[in-house]
Amino acid sequence: MSAAEGPLVVGVDSSTQSTKALVVDAATGRTVAEGRAAHTVTSGAARESDPRQWWEALCEALARCGDAAREAAAVSVAGQQHGLVTLDVRGEPVRPALLWNDVRSAPQARRLAAELGGPAAWAERTGSVPGASFTVSKWAWLAEQEPGAVLATRAVRLPHDYLTERLTGQGTTDRGDASGTGWWASAAETYDDTVLARVGLDPALLPRVVRPGEVAGTVRGGHGLPFSPGTLVAAGTGDNAAAALGLGLRPGVPVLSLGTSGTVYAVSRRRPADPTGTVAGFADASGDWLPLACTLNCTLAVDRVAALLGLDREAVEPGAEITFLPYLDGERTPDLPLATGLLHGLRHDTTGGQLLQAAYDGAVHALLGALDRVLDADADPAAPLLLIGGGARGTAWQRTVRRLSGRPVRVPAARELVALGAAAQAAGLLTGEDPAAVARRWNTAAGPVLEPVERDEETLARISGVLSDATPLLERGPDGR
Repeated sequence: MSAAEGPLVVGVDSSTQSTKALVVDAATGRTVAEGRAAHTVTSGAARESDPRQWWEALCEALARCGDAAREAAAVSVAGQQHGLVTLDVRGEPVRPALLWNDVRSAPQARRLAAELGGPAAWAERTGSVPGASFTVSKWAWLAEQEPGAVLATRAVRLPHDYLTERLTGQGTTDRGDASGTGWWASAAETYDDTVLARVGLDPALLPRVVRPGEVAGTVRGGHGLPFSPGTLVAAGTGDNAAAALGLGLRPGVPVLSLGTSGTVYAVSRRRPADPTGTVAGFADASGDWLPLACTLNCTLAVDRVAALLGLDREAVEPGAEITFLPYLDGERTPDLPLATGLLHGLRHDTTGGQLLQAAYDGAVHALLGALDRVLDADADPAAPLLLIGGGARGTAWQRTVRRLSGRPVRVPAARELVALGAAAQAAGLLTGEDPAAVARRWNTAAGPVLEPVERDEETLARISGVLSDATPLLERGPDGR
């Protein structure tokens, strides 16, 4: 391993199913070492994880980085958004964390959205209309279903907050992740007392919101990690805000992320407030905004279809007028939390490869349908769509996105952009730079541009038509209610 040109920093991505740690040269952006460890998620309607697994996975991932992690001067943790972590008086989890894709709080979300002035008032107040993914809805569900757990709770945290607090001993969060809770007022950039009172949450249980560029704390002793006590710890942020940092994203540049969930987003100078709830008006980690639309069903759903068919995920075939809405986990965009997958147009001569292509089409259609709402009116419609996430290098995903968007697509060569964004945030503590500027200096968004192809309007219209006709059925859920 060659010597680093600058100080070393660590960026962590604690995602739904695994934790990744990168040791990065702050001067060049070169990854010096990396490690990964998995954690488990329950299946079915209850999507939960024990937060202690995240800590164990972080320890394991850092151990796999070897001696390089010991030299780090700063560290930052990015994590999956929205998850509800409840801690007792000893700082231990009261129960497993409710994750972003746990849709059991859909009834509470809809009730909350109808209250306090309705969806438009919520969007103006918090930037978003509450859905089943949002932390506020999960807290309302917990208060109704498990009041004993609420009584035992002495601190409420998000996933990245939990890990940062174990590093520093301080309860902190950042504006990017706080904006996904539903109890953070985006205009005032503070916790909203009216929302907190409505759901019975004491603001004293919430972490302090650290400003962009502010040090969240330092690594305390006795943690069992390779960091020296006193190592700087950045605020951290949610996974999408971290990926935006990792790309060095400038305002108006669209991103489509293909992971367990799918997201479309762009940095904006304007505070978003979409009364339809399609776009979540998140803050970013640098002082701007990150309007974002998210689907629950993306690569995981398509891979599940491929597995059911006994096909490789790339074994798609064109040519069928078949529509598949792959809402295997319910759906967030469109707002159909109780939905299941729906197949329309199946015939004797339909092949497995055509059905698999229909799953890709259905997943991408949901994301592209929200893209125009995400982008500002002055965004360049011909700008390449940045394609990131686990599916971004899949040929079938690339072809589907190009065919249904009609846009050029850039696939950044850099991988692990969430962890790189966290690393850029850590580096910013040392250099005083904006983390996005650090990432631009590292040239993380560089990659080949795939030329546009003619937009497949026929397929888009067919999927939209089936979705419109089927929405009343999908809203009732599998039990017909």
